[in-house]
Amino acid sequence: MTEILVELMKEYGYIILFVWSILEGESGLVMAGLLSATGDMNLYLSIFIAGLGGFAGDQMYFYIGRYNKKYVHRKFKSQRRKFALAHLLLKKYGWPIIFAQRYMYGMRTVIPIAIGLTRYNAKTFAFINLLSAWCWGAITIVPVWYFGEEILELLKVAKEHWYVAVPFALIIGGSIYYYFHKTTKKDKK
Repeated sequence: MTEILVELMKEYGYIILFVWSILEGESGLVMAGLLSATGDMNLYLSIFIAGLGGFAGDQMYFYIGRYNKKYVHRKFKSQRRKFALAHLLLKKYGWPIIFAQRYMYGMRTVIPIAIGLTRYNAKTFAFINLLSAWCWGAITIVPVWYFGEEILELLKVAKEHWYVAVPFALIIGGSIYYYFHKTTKKDKK
């Protein structure tokens, strides 16, 4: 199964990367970094395409907010607190929040939709969003590319000693989930 995924990534890597980036996939960027390290993908083209995918995804969210306000208010009723937070962050910090939203857990889709709900200039959003997407691609892909050999060696060891790697991954993943669940939980008084 793993070999099939790797072959698909080698053959259709840029298309998969673009779609994965639209759907906010940092794991797709990690794969692109590893494939760039092995020479199966071009580093610069990977960053460019990942940025275009991230840009396209956020533009879609922005225009969903801009032209479907009733739908957004109805469909995202449970996310009202996040939309309020996004609106406050935009008022307080201005355009840098557009740049930083890509790195904010749980807010990546909410912030572009929330900005679309406001009267924020669409061209300004698109320009900042494009620069942010390319930086996001570079910040994620370049370190993976640079440490590619070490990461591949670590994956090889983890595959050989799966009985240690699986519990370790579950503990790390569970800790991250618990932390974010605890910090975003609504206080009940």
